[in-house]
Amino acid sequence: METVRETIRVFVVEDQPKILKNLEKVLGAFPEVQVVGKALSGEEALDTLAAANPEVLLLDLGLPGISGIEVTKAVKERWPRIEILIFTIFEEEEKVMSAIQAGASGYLLKGMEAEKIVEAIKEVRAGGSVIQPSLARSLLRHFRVEPAASQQEEEPGPKLTAREIEILQVIAKGLSNAEAAGVLKVSRATIRTHLEHIYAKLSVSNRVEAITEGIRQGLIDV
Repeated sequence: METVRETIRVFVVEDQPKILKNLEKVLGAFPEVQVVGKALSGEEALDTLAAANPEVLLLDLGLPGISGIEVTKAVKERWPRIEILIFTIFEEEEKVMSAIQAGASGYLLKGMEAEKIVEAIKEVRAGGSVIQPSLARSLLRHFRVEPAASQQEEEPGPKLTAREIEILQVIAKGLSNAEAAGVLKVSRATIRTHLEHIYAKLSVSNRVEAITEGIRQGLIDV
């Protein structure tokens, strides 16, 4: 008897009809993904998301009308359980950072291979985040201009273990949870558990903030 494969419900928002149609076709080739809805604008997406009931939202930043950042904020306020993956280009670094701060779980560069897109969908559905190496360094520079608080004025918090620092360093290179697990020869569940501990110790809520805080404290280098 064959095991029924659980599919991940995905909603796609893209203002270019040809690109939207192509994405729907590409994702449709993977049995683990089900496209349950699509929209050409943020307004249309917000009107139809509830009925589609997706688990993951693939969202283009460059939308007419309501921006991808505003859509992200609205979705996380109304449906916080929906994970959001941003589609972006190199020139949108500042917007990507704003989208992540608004609640997006990560971002993908437009034109990525279908397998990478599906892997990213699986990653965020499992509770992870997706940061691509191509933009990781640029995004981190956004934070480096912030002055670090005086170490003497800070209350000492729990210290990261050597293993947690190792995982944070690997994640900072842009690897997904699955890729980090492969490099370190541990399970994805182990990576997720360590990341939860890292977030708690650094008083952050996502991987971008964790990497930034790790750099600020001199724990890792990128």
